[in-house]
Amino acid sequence: MPLTATVISGVQKCVLYETRARYFLVGSNNAQTKHRVLKIDRTEPRDLVIIDDKHVYSQKEVRELLGRLDLGNRTKIGQKGSSGLSRAVSAFGIVGFVRFLEGHYIILITKRRKMADIGGHSIYKIEDTNMIYIPNDSVRVPHPDEARYVRMFQNVDLSSNFYFSYSYDLSHSLQYNVTLLKVPYSPGEVDKLHNSSSKLESFDIFEDEGLPTQVVYGLRNKPYAKYVWNSRLLEKIQDTVHPDWLMYIIHGFCGQSKLLIYGRPVYVTLIARRSSRFAGTRFLKRGANCEGDVANEVETEQIIHDASVMSLTAGSYSSYVQVRGSVPLYWSQDISTMMPKPPIRLDQADPYAHVAALHFDQMLQRFGSPIIILNLVKQKREKRKHEKILSEELYPAVTNLNQFLPPEHCIEYIAWDMARYTKSKLCNVLDRLGLIAENVVKRTGFYINRADFHCHTLRPDERWGDLGGLVTAHGRLQTGVLRTNCVDCLDRTNTAQFMVGKCALAYQLYALGLTDKPKLQFDTDCVRLFEELYEDHGDTLSLQYGGSQLVHRVKTYRKIAPWTQHSKDIMQTLSRYYSNAFSDADRQDAINLFLQVYQPVESKPHLWELPTDFYLHHSNTMALPQERRSYTYWWSEGVLSHLPVPYDEVPCEKNKQKVAVKRVNQYDESTDMYTEFFKPYELTSFDDTFCIAMTNSAREFMPKSVGLDPSPFTVRKPEETGKSVLGNKSNKEETVLQRKTAASAPPPPSEEQISSSSEDDSEEDREDDATASQRSTPIKLAESGDNVRTQEEQQQLPYQPARETYGLNLSALPSEENLLIYHRFAHLGQNQHKLERRDKTTDAPKSLGNTISLLPVSSFNADSIYEVLPPRVDKDSRDMFLQHIEAGQGLIGSLCKEDRLIYREYIKNRYM
Repeated sequence: MPLTATVISGVQKCVLYETRARYFLVGSNNAQTKHRVLKIDRTEPRDLVIIDDKHVYSQKEVRELLGRLDLGNRTKIGQKGSSGLSRAVSAFGIVGFVRFLEGHYIILITKRRKMADIGGHSIYKIEDTNMIYIPNDSVRVPHPDEARYVRMFQNVDLSSNFYFSYSYDLSHSLQYNVTLLKVPYSPGEVDKLHNSSSKLESFDIFEDEGLPTQVVYGLRNKPYAKYVWNSRLLEKIQDTVHPDWLMYIIHGFCGQSKLLIYGRPVYVTLIARRSSRFAGTRFLKRGANCEGDVANEVETEQIIHDASVMSLTAGSYSSYVQVRGSVPLYWSQDISTMMPKPPIRLDQADPYAHVAALHFDQMLQRFGSPIIILNLVKQKREKRKHEKILSEELYPAVTNLNQFLPPEHCIEYIAWDMARYTKSKLCNVLDRLGLIAENVVKRTGFYINRADFHCHTLRPDERWGDLGGLVTAHGRLQTGVLRTNCVDCLDRTNTAQFMVGKCALAYQLYALGLTDKPKLQFDTDCVRLFEELYEDHGDTLSLQYGGSQLVHRVKTYRKIAPWTQHSKDIMQTLSRYYSNAFSDADRQDAINLFLQVYQPVESKPHLWELPTDFYLHHSNTMALPQERRSYTYWWSEGVLSHLPVPYDEVPCEKNKQKVAVKRVNQYDESTDMYTEFFKPYELTSFDDTFCIAMTNSAREFMPKSVGLDPSPFTVRKPEETGKSVLGNKSNKEETVLQRKTAASAPPPPSEEQISSSSEDDSEEDREDDATASQRSTPIKLAESGDNVRTQEEQQQLPYQPARETYGLNLSALPSEENLLIYHRFAHLGQNQHKLERRDKTTDAPKSLGNTISLLPVSSFNADSIYEVLPPRVDKDSRDMFLQHIEAGQGLIGSLCKEDRLIYREYIKNRYM
């Protein structure tokens, strides 16, 4: 079976040239060896006219073409106005085309920044864009409201958390992308659109010599439209231009950190994809729309891979996916009352759970079964019925849907009042979340692309045998997903997702053979790095939806946050309230305009004149549905027969139609990831590489003192780490106060105590077991027998003890074993010349036995201050040297098969 590889976009750098009548957009690949040209008409005041000849130009041909265009557009001598072809802007890709009330605009990415690397596939963040008006000023028909629409459109800051990649599909998970590469394709399934180009690219001038080229199937997958934010902006050109011009962007979060395990680099990547369906701000988008899309829906994926091997097929990769989203019901909150917590109201009765059925049908198609719901809203004991309304509606809806599903694929529902647990001083929130996380990961499993790991055989653990998911010949697949929600899906949800991700991370590292058991403790370098990544992830998603950063963090629920954190929480609460009350309406209009949910038309009311955007997001409310979905068979056709495997990953005919396949050469630039990543044709500086700039566990978190265990899985004291777990240390008093606060916490519970606690989440059991579950923050500050110094003791010490600075006590005498090693080392230095002079005598073995044995460190047989014998040169090296001498004299020998292959590739890359 031929190899498969993802197609790398052939347009990674763009230059926009301008004449009075045309725009010429010249795009090239990274090496600038292949070019494409788009011609955009500027004489049409309203219509978008784009011509793509779909021809691949060489660098010489492009220069000649631009020279002819410049010569043909020059004005006569003495005539006013611009002349020739002028360079307008340089860019890295096209976001799309948009039109309001006048002509079309083109949006170009003018600045980018690398954020992550997955198997050689670079992920970039948009740093800056340029919005250029296409029609010429002579044909422009001005409209008074055009400028207002432009300002509103630009309120969506494209330089804030929008990401893209030229070779990796960010809209799908790693499991989907790697599984796609393992699907077998026959020559008859090659896409018809690429037949002509594939024949040209596979043309081989050496075919008559019996040296066929290795064929590779290049795959270009159709993105998952739900997580693409510029699909509407590319609609007008996607059928007329080459696919290399189409670049899809996602919105959310992307972060990557390096975990060093005794020098072995492991990349921890976090990617969050925000849904573009029913998107908006906090109080203006709640619940679900009529198509089953929910507000604030974000898919979070954590990817762990061994960075010592780059390839997606040869390397070791693991991923875990979880989802957050609003409660899938018709509900909203009235913000006209100007209350911090507006009352929750149900907008529409849904006795047959129609909208919930549509939502969970989407999840079954994408993730498979089981679907596990973790509902964190308040359950009981509210003075005024608020969050409980959602729980009372969601549970009957899930029960109604489950009665039609097979028992093994039913939707699992877990309700847990996290807010009430937090207020209790007798209970530890993260311990309970850890138990839930353990059960969830065991049910869904995780993805890993290798089947030849023997971690469970070499280091057996009883938890590995209970792990769920689907085991295949290529590794292990995640089947099902955890769906977490609270009211806003921000603070509580992010902490719960962190605990589930921490549990999954332990299993992933264990499966990759990097730990001896699937368990990670708090206050280790690994967990601190992961916690920082998740807090950045939570802050970013909270700013996008709620208008402020997280109010309650993991440290808040661990109850180790410093006293300064409370004032920060108050400021974040005020910022969130201000944003929701005064700026969310403008942000919502900008999102509706950017996603083209609303398209301006002169005969219709303007966007700011609409009393509500309800009808924009509920499209079928304005017309009677032609077909009513079944209330009993509420899933799509074909989904149930393939469970627990997600239907989107099944290699059926319907899914294969979403993939364009073309036959290319093995060394073709469109599939050669080695050349794309390492850029051997380009002079680069090592200090400027991305791997140096990313967060590093050894640099950021590992203690700077000598003598401590460098393992990232060792529990450390807060003062030992390079970055404080309690926050930024502004002064000495705050540092001492943080240490005293942390030192007053009881010791962490053992694993037996955690596993023996009750898993029943009912109110009665929680009250009965309150005294038995008096557990505090699991932070390990000192071993038994060590004393934690107070503030007074710190002030009495004029300097730091040598043990804390160097890792050893200089006042204590060395042990006899260390003294013996030192004496032998000194004896060796004093007698090294004597040993070399008499190494051929009879008593040499006796004298050598009392010292450390010496081993040669070079290729020289004798290498000392007295003599040097050059190494022997083998026959192959001598023959190669003689061939080099003969070639210099003009005597060329016959070429072997490897030489002809190298010369053939040189001819094809240079001239064809």
